Amino acid sequence: MADPTRERWSVTRTGSLDVLRLERDRLAPPGPGEVTVSVRAVGLNLADVFACLGLYSATPPTPFTPGLEAAGVVEAVGPPGSADGPPGPGWRPGDRVIALTRFGGYATAINADARYLRPLPEGWSFAQGAAFAVQALTAWYALHTLARVQPRDVVLVHSGAGGVGLNALALAEACSATAVATVGSESKRSLLAERAGLAPERVIVRDRRRFADQLDDALHAVGAPGFDIVLDGIAGPFFLPAFKRLQPEGRMVIFGASDMMPAGRRTSRLRLLPRYLRRPRIDPMRMMSSNRSVMAFNLIWLWDRVDRLTGLYEPMAAVLRDPPLVGRVFPFGEAPEALRWMKTGDSVGKIVLEVT
Repeated sequence: MADPTRERWSVTRTGSLDVLRLERDRLAPPGPGEVTVSVRAVGLNLADVFACLGLYSATPPTPFTPGLEAAGVVEAVGPPGSADGPPGPGWRPGDRVIALTRFGGYATAINADARYLRPLPEGWSFAQGAAFAVQALTAWYALHTLARVQPRDVVLVHSGAGGVGLNALALAEACSATAVATVGSESKRSLLAERAGLAPERVIVRDRRRFADQLDDALHAVGAPGFDIVLDGIAGPFFLPAFKRLQPEGRMVIFGASDMMPAGRRTSRLRLLPRYLRRPRIDPMRMMSSNRSVMAFNLIWLWDRVDRLTGLYEPMAAVLRDPPLVGRVFPFGEAPEALRWMKTGDSVGKIVLEVT
C-alpha cells in the first residue's frame, strides 16, 4: 500500500458497545503466507456483539479488533508460508477477495492468511462479499455436515429472515426439503414469501405464550407429524417446544443463543442470571428412548482447521450461487451504531460496514 496506516476499531475492555474506539496504526508488511487486503466492506455477526459485551467464549484477550469477515482488494502478497501447511491459491495485487479472519476484520486494511481468502464472485459487490461467508458456512455446516439434510425432510429454521436463516432456507430448497421458518415480527413474513417462496402458513411469528400451538399449526399445514431437523440460534423458551416435536431420528442443531442478548447499553450478568438458570435442559436417557439428537457448534473452530474450511466452502459456494441479502449498510465509522441496530433484532439479511 502507498499509505501503510489504517483505521481499525479496538475493544480495550468488554461489557458494552460503547467501549469500541476507532484508532489509527501502521500495518506491517504481509508476513509469510499472508496477503494484505485493502478492505472495502466488513460483515457484522452476532458474535461481534457478544464479544464486545464479554459474553463470547472465543473472544481473544483485550485489546482486540472484532470482525470475522471482510471483502476487498489484494494490495500485497507476502513470501510463501510454512511448507508444513496446506498451500493457498496464488493471489495477486488487484484480486477482489472475500477474507475470513479470526477477529481483526473491523479495519480498513488487514494482513490475512492467504489460505482463508476466496475470490469475490463475478458481479457481486464488496458488501455482498462481506455478507456471505460466515453465515453461509454456518447454515451449510449445520444442515449438511451435522444434520445430514435429506429430500423430503421437514426443517424448522429459526430467525428465517436473518443471514443464516435465509441461507438455510435456500439450502433446504436446493435439496428438496420442506422448510418452516420462524421470525420475530410480522413485517418479516413478506420478506420470506419474496426471498424464499414460503407460504404464510409456513412462517411463524414467534409468540412465547403459544409457541407450541404455532408449531403444531405449521406442522399441520405441511402435513407432517413432526420435524426432522431444527436449526436453532435462539434457544431460551423456544428450545423445548421444538425439541419435543422432533420425529424419531430428528436432529436439533444449536449454533447460538440470541435469547441471552442483554437489554440496555451495558452487560449486567446479574440480570442475565435468571435467563441462564432457566436455560433449556434435556435428559440424555429420554433422548435415547425417543431417538432424538441435539448437536451444537461454534463455527470459529474452523479457523484452526483450514483443511476442513476448504472442504466445506467449495461445495457450499457451488450451491449458494445467488448474492446474499444485504439488509443495511453503515459507514465504517459507525460500527457501534451498526452493532446496536443488530442488537435490536429488527434487522434482516446481513448488516455491513462500508469503507469509502
